[in-house]
Amino acid sequence: MDVTPQQPPEPPHSDHSDPDHLDRPPPTSPPPEPCDVPPGTTPTPDHEPPFGLDPELSEEPPPVSLHTTLRRAAFGMVAAAVLVTGAVVAVPDDGKKAAPPSVPGGVSRALAATNSGSPASLPDLKAMIGDRQSWVGTHPSDARSWAVLGTAYVEWGQRSADAAYYGRAEQALKRSLDAQPADRGNTAALVGLAALANARHDFVTAKKWGETVRARQPKDWTAYPVLIDAYDGLGEYSAAGTAAEKFRALRSGVPALSRTAQMYRNQGRREDALTTAQNAADRATAPAEKADCLHRLGELAWERGESEKAVAQYSAALRTDPAHHPSLAGRARALAALGRTDEAQRDYRAALSRLPRPEYMLELGELYESLGREDDSLSQYDRLRKSLARADGYGVDDSLLLGRFEADHGNAAAAVRLLRTEWQRGHHSAAAADALGWALHRSGDSASALQYAQKAADTGGGTALYAYHLGVIEQGLREYGPARRHLEEALRTNAQFSPLAAPAARRALDALSPPSATGPRDVQPTPGPDSMAAGPGRGTQAPAGAATPAPGGH
Repeated sequence: MDVTPQQPPEPPHSDHSDPDHLDRPPPTSPPPEPCDVPPGTTPTPDHEPPFGLDPELSEEPPPVSLHTTLRRAAFGMVAAAVLVTGAVVAVPDDGKKAAPPSVPGGVSRALAATNSGSPASLPDLKAMIGDRQSWVGTHPSDARSWAVLGTAYVEWGQRSADAAYYGRAEQALKRSLDAQPADRGNTAALVGLAALANARHDFVTAKKWGETVRARQPKDWTAYPVLIDAYDGLGEYSAAGTAAEKFRALRSGVPALSRTAQMYRNQGRREDALTTAQNAADRATAPAEKADCLHRLGELAWERGESEKAVAQYSAALRTDPAHHPSLAGRARALAALGRTDEAQRDYRAALSRLPRPEYMLELGELYESLGREDDSLSQYDRLRKSLARADGYGVDDSLLLGRFEADHGNAAAAVRLLRTEWQRGHHSAAAADALGWALHRSGDSASALQYAQKAADTGGGTALYAYHLGVIEQGLREYGPARRHLEEALRTNAQFSPLAAPAARRALDALSPPSATGPRDVQPTPGPDSMAAGPGRGTQAPAGAATPAPGGH
């Protein structure tokens, strides 16, 4: 029996941001009719994928039905309980291999990976979703299996960049709470809801659910990864560090090392982050897990301006797991920094065909713009707007990315409105502070921008982009000494951090340099409002009405 909607999930109602309503049993409705698309069908323009998804924007969806035997179904019930409660399935904490259970291979591997806190491979995740879909179709009161299915939908939605799965996840998690309310011990559904809120960038709600689970079961390790993500999204880095330490104490191994590396990176402890991330990569064994670790090493190398090393790490991740599509986009970014723009475009296009994340569309659009390919860049920006609008319809708050885009390529005043609202919601991360500060500067309010840019630079772990934005804002305020220092820091950290912004940083720094070695060093030019030092876009602000927030803006 297929338990997923045949049509696109309804855009979530306002109650998805009200955590308290989920402790009440949700209204029930009859299950939808099965979808007639055969399982395992690859979406193509000639074959519409299940529930009406756009084939150009979707990964191959999980199977809609699997005809399992009674023996496999019986195993599924036990396996779901094992998965959710965190009992050891196949990967004990000491890293020693246990005898594999006599269960279907893909489902078993997905359970083992999830039980250890690691990513499952996409085929294994697909198999587990199909197995749980089949099981709950005949056992609709199995709260644990509904929780497993809902949480797996969240992961699939993230790893396919398909927000339609978030609506399906919410339905499954509500069914879990309907079968067994949270106050009767169903913390697995609450962890799933926290993961869903994080995926939708609703970090306040994710924090509430995670802290609820932690208060009820402080030794349940599954609460801590979602708490770390929520705290990072809110800019509560000290709390994120504490949660990472607790996670490591409860669940040692590669996932804990990866979380610790990210904590060090956020604290600006780059050498500690690198050492810990390398340790995680050395210990990882499963291809999906190892690729994830190698990708993190690539990100750290990229942030340090070591583009050749970044390319090597991303390539190693792709050799380990060819389906690790974020490494394609990461390698494209590093190749562009090396001037290998044809290869960079190839990798970006390949990444977007498999994982159509709007941030990759923005990066490719800016690469096209840097190469003078105006029409191609505008096409990518238009695609980005449509992607953000579609995700907004499924409850995803992409105000941060939309604000960044509007500040540089659209309407800076609209960006300020979006990002102020984001800030008022409590999203005080370094990324949010940087985006708001930059939007304020681009809209002509450099004085208000300075405090946000300074916060981003102080808490953002030494990111070149943050230092560049701060330097340009200081330049606009005639604080030439600090401006020169921060622009130099940006280019020293990563001389090719952006195909548009890095050249603008060099021009801004040149404008702050004295005309000659013997000339006066205290007389500085005053950049005009339309100077390219102001940013990488086509001017300080687009004409009124040139860009508007996505429908139903945040």
